[in-house]
Amino acid sequence: MTYVIHGATGAQGAPVAAALVAAGKSVTALTRDAEAAVPGARVFPADYADLARLTEAYRGAQGVFVHLPMGPEEDRRRFAANVVAAVQETRPDRVVVSTSGDDSGLRDPSGSALGALVAGLAESGVSCAVVAPKLYMENLLLPPVLGTTRETGVLRYPLRHDFPVAWSSHLDVADVVAALFEQTGITGTVAVGQDPAVTGPQLAEAFAGRLGRPVTYEAMEPTAFGQAITPLFGEQAATGVAGFYDFLGTLPGLTVDADRSARKLLGVSPRTPAQWLAGFDL
Repeated sequence: MTYVIHGATGAQGAPVAAALVAAGKSVTALTRDAEAAVPGARVFPADYADLARLTEAYRGAQGVFVHLPMGPEEDRRRFAANVVAAVQETRPDRVVVSTSGDDSGLRDPSGSALGALVAGLAESGVSCAVVAPKLYMENLLLPPVLGTTRETGVLRYPLRHDFPVAWSSHLDVADVVAALFEQTGITGTVAVGQDPAVTGPQLAEAFAGRLGRPVTYEAMEPTAFGQAITPLFGEQAATGVAGFYDFLGTLPGLTVDADRSARKLLGVSPRTPAQWLAGFDL
């Protein structure tokens, strides 16, 4: 019996694979790169678009970790349908899905790939849980963000000063996924993130402690942030990110439901920003 991890060489899947390998589990790492190396895991080349390969990968699995890749929603809906079909055929013991920080498909599933994925898995009767992080702290390591913080002592990000966020890291999500594979009685949505939530100035304090010098916080316009990350992600993706932060600006905050938090349901607490930053050579 093995745990099948989608995107096992990427930002989300790699920490999950590493956590399971460290726990002594058998891991099958799904990746489109047949030459990829995932320490301690069996690499299985597969693509969401290939139902036959997904079915082969899932057969006999104890658990499957799924997070839909970024891309056109039409493609994502096709990928979701393939995952559901493969799960229905192979009946793994457990499936854990990550929202990848965008739970809009859970709140409004109409036409949503994520909504279709979660609904299809529920209908399959296979034990399923959904991990719902908010914003990833890894965003703060993007060169336009970290570079400015290092060079000027100003942490610039497209959120207003008083906007509270339940930040989490990919490592926190991996901890929760690993726990959900063990605690199979917990189903539904599990929220991941800081509680109480953290504001921009509090993030700046954490960076100041790590860098050993003062750091202040400055809110930037989402459009400017989109322009800054365009060289990294391309114009279309950057425009989408800017639109997302424009939307966040209409909200009072981005917090977790304490009753559905990983801390309450699983006893797994997220790293504080200071704890997370301690793992990096800034």
